[in-house]
Amino acid sequence: MIRVFIADDHPILREGLKRILIDCNDMELVGETGDGYDLIKQCNELNIDVLLLDISMPGPGFLDTLNRIKIKHPRMQILVLSIHPEDHYALRAIKAGAAGYLTKDHSPDELAKAIRHVHQGRKFLSSVLVDELATKFQEGEDSIELHKNLSNREYQTLCLLGSGKNINEIAKHLSLSPKTVSTYRYRLLAKMKLSSTGELIRYAVEHNIEI
Repeated sequence: MIRVFIADDHPILREGLKRILIDCNDMELVGETGDGYDLIKQCNELNIDVLLLDISMPGPGFLDTLNRIKIKHPRMQILVLSIHPEDHYALRAIKAGAAGYLTKDHSPDELAKAIRHVHQGRKFLSSVLVDELATKFQEGEDSIELHKNLSNREYQTLCLLGSGKNINEIAKHLSLSPKTVSTYRYRLLAKMKLSSTGELIRYAVEHNIEI
């Protein structure tokens, strides 16, 4: 029996996911939550085989949450569910330790297939993501957008700047000091060869970058 945990802040969506699991004789729901901090707590208390993780949840942030869980529970398989297209988060999620990435417009059968796939210790990549990876490989590193080369913290800072938050607000959101956030902003400007916060915000908006 595959022990599955659902982490999503939309109750209606959680109910839909639970119905899918009920129809699968080889799966069992062991818990659910809509908050990142509660998720980390429950992961420490429950025996979970596969975690269905939404990107946009209250808490420490998607990438931080994923990293914390994988460090403490390396054998837990994490399948990311998102409304965002693969080119926004999938590669970054896989690099951070996720076993797979699936957009929420896929069918229940595809979700069940993905859960079984990652439970076996394999990576689950949609055909869209496989095509993107192949294209990136063929075109070479020069074709990769600037934000694809950022660290997770730098990327989070860029996302939050793009959402309109100032340095102090970002510091509070990421539980960092304003000085540290300012350092990340400086690194962003240097890596992306931009000259101002305004240009960073414009870049984030133009590339639909959001957290």
